[in-house]
Amino acid sequence: MRVFLFTAALALLSIPSFADGVADSGEPEKTERLDSVIVSVSRAGSRTPVSFTMMGKESLRASNPMNSLPMALNLQPSVVSYNDNGTGLGNSAMTIRGSKGSQINVTLNGITLNDAESQEVFWVNIPALHSLISSVQVQRGLGTTASGPGAFGASINMNTASVGPDPFASAEISRGSWNTLMTTVSAGTGLTSSGLYANVAYAKGFTDGYIRNGKVDSQSLFAVLGWLKGNNSLRLTYLMGDQTSGITWNGIDIDQYNKDRRYNDAGEYYDEYGNVHYYDNAVDSYKQHHIQLNYTHSFSDRLTWTTTLNYTRGDGYDEYYKEDKKLNNYGFSYDGGNPKSDIIYRKEMANDFYVANTDLRYDSGSFRLTAGASASKYSGDHFGTVLWAALPGDEFDYSSLGQGNVSTNSWYWNVGDKKDVSVFVRSEKDLADLVTIYADLQYRHVGLDMRGADDDAVDITYQDKWDFFNPRFGAKFYLGERHNAFASYAFGNREPGRGDIKENVKGALSPIRPEKMHDIELGYEYRAPRLTLNANIYFMEYRDMLLETGNLSSSGYAIKENVPQGYRRGLELAAAWNALRWLDIDGNLTLSRNRIKDYVSYVSVDDSKVPAVKAFEYGDTDMLLSPSVTGMARISVAPWKGVVSNSLRSTTLSLDWKYVGHQYIDNSSRKEMEIPAYNVLNLTVSHEFDLGGGKLGLSAYVNNLLNRMYYAYGWRWESYSQAEDALYSGIGVYPQAPANFMFKLSYRF
Repeated sequence: MRVFLFTAALALLSIPSFADGVADSGEPEKTERLDSVIVSVSRAGSRTPVSFTMMGKESLRASNPMNSLPMALNLQPSVVSYNDNGTGLGNSAMTIRGSKGSQINVTLNGITLNDAESQEVFWVNIPALHSLISSVQVQRGLGTTASGPGAFGASINMNTASVGPDPFASAEISRGSWNTLMTTVSAGTGLTSSGLYANVAYAKGFTDGYIRNGKVDSQSLFAVLGWLKGNNSLRLTYLMGDQTSGITWNGIDIDQYNKDRRYNDAGEYYDEYGNVHYYDNAVDSYKQHHIQLNYTHSFSDRLTWTTTLNYTRGDGYDEYYKEDKKLNNYGFSYDGGNPKSDIIYRKEMANDFYVANTDLRYDSGSFRLTAGASASKYSGDHFGTVLWAALPGDEFDYSSLGQGNVSTNSWYWNVGDKKDVSVFVRSEKDLADLVTIYADLQYRHVGLDMRGADDDAVDITYQDKWDFFNPRFGAKFYLGERHNAFASYAFGNREPGRGDIKENVKGALSPIRPEKMHDIELGYEYRAPRLTLNANIYFMEYRDMLLETGNLSSSGYAIKENVPQGYRRGLELAAAWNALRWLDIDGNLTLSRNRIKDYVSYVSVDDSKVPAVKAFEYGDTDMLLSPSVTGMARISVAPWKGVVSNSLRSTTLSLDWKYVGHQYIDNSSRKEMEIPAYNVLNLTVSHEFDLGGGKLGLSAYVNNLLNRMYYAYGWRWESYSQAEDALYSGIGVYPQAPANFMFKLSYRF
């Protein structure tokens, strides 16, 4: 802490005189700066020595409307995306350089979206998000720090702040495979003479899904009311996400995959005659509200202050139909026995998340300094409610099962409180247009308090607190008009999530520890008018890495363990070439090694009278879900651009190809745990007409054009028999959709 304060003081003292700045750049530029400054604190700039890519509004708008944001980002360097449902809707996830969701920090207008307990972002709960935002920056590696949790493997910074001078309106309707229907409408006033503006957007989506019971019914609402005048900007933002989707995280057994790729056992049960039935309300349902208030004041052209207040409310449940369950385990009381019955129950949650961020930014042109602080509080209730059981029947009063004070018919209840306080300072100094030196320092204090019992009646009461210091240093070198390079070093810490601690407490294992990482990055860029080339080399060295085992909890949560030593090392290459006025060619390639040193797997002994584990030593192995080769290539053709002057100029045909090399479901590197390599080809055709003062757009999307049959990720189970001295295992996989299509009709004016 003393080191942090001393370094921060030196940085503040190094601010040059205000008289050294640039002249006033004018009101329009000031307005643009005030509009965008809200999110700039968490983003890398053009002179920041960080590996990153950008996606703008037009690219996001052009992506397949069926895609969640992870699927829309799938072509970015080192990104691998996948979906439980097989399509782009429903539960989606991604890895960046092999780092999964809990290691990827996601912010919306500078406020983290990661769930405070699990550290994940559940993208299904924010449907159609990519149609509501203006831009996305994807940082790879530890990246930049900001207020709140720091990135550990990568970061995604999203921006909704976009104020144009003119009013606008747009509407989209899309139809595709498996009864998929997507609609989006939006409108905005533009910036009025009084400085007021308002934007609103609504999105509605539905699909039956490729996987049985993979239906998704979702809606999103986004609204902004703002005032931007002179040196002040005030903005109120509301974002609502509401979704109900079938439970698809079970996946299917590999043998079943070879018989029926669309099979899903969620809600499956048998009647007394042995006939199979499905409870189709086996669903995941969640609704959340985000409210943000941003205020920005520019003291001068150089000094800007921003404060953001955020409140998020979430409520949801998973509903299950289970056969032959012991009723005493769900709050029923029977004298002299514990009978079994079919049962319908929900695992529910309700949470509140409060955040306050503030930062002060100074920019003289050649020197930039940002200092900020954040405080957040999260409170989450977890409880289970019984809806029905066959044995007592329809006439039973289930409210008599009350436990705790959350729900009258709950059989378990626990609560988690988490507090996070952080401060940071970040500076960049340009030296004679030859080099920019960079320093970025963050201190975090985190406290966690868990109380109560889990659904299996095991007490998970736990308290802990952590203090982290996360420094980053680097330099960017300008080697002529078209060449630049950078080098950086960063050290990061991250606490375990609630699920990690909960499963560890239940397993009576050694205390789970925070993970640490040293990240060294080297980069080079060549930029010409029609050609851009990028190369990055990274060395990510882990200590006590919180790595998934390949096992899942009953709720689909990936169980993690501390791995003492591991590393990710790789080379990222990217190119963008405007070969002809009508022809663009893009591509990227990542080659990597993702290894664990001296990996030991601990497997439960299934026939022991007391809880016990068996250790299996595998030596140096590959990290799970971390392919050593990923890449993409895209060709975009506008055949009539530069040939005609009418609307045919807008016609575009794009063909993109994604390759993902072989990877493993767990960390043992055994052949039977391998996910084979796969490649997918997608086609997009679009055209715009000038109509009634606006633009009428027609788009067609064909995903998996070559009809590849593949699965993108999976899970495994293992048990050890002491009597037979044998290890038993199996895998579950998530089939991705075969060839499918989507058509979109849009109008903007």
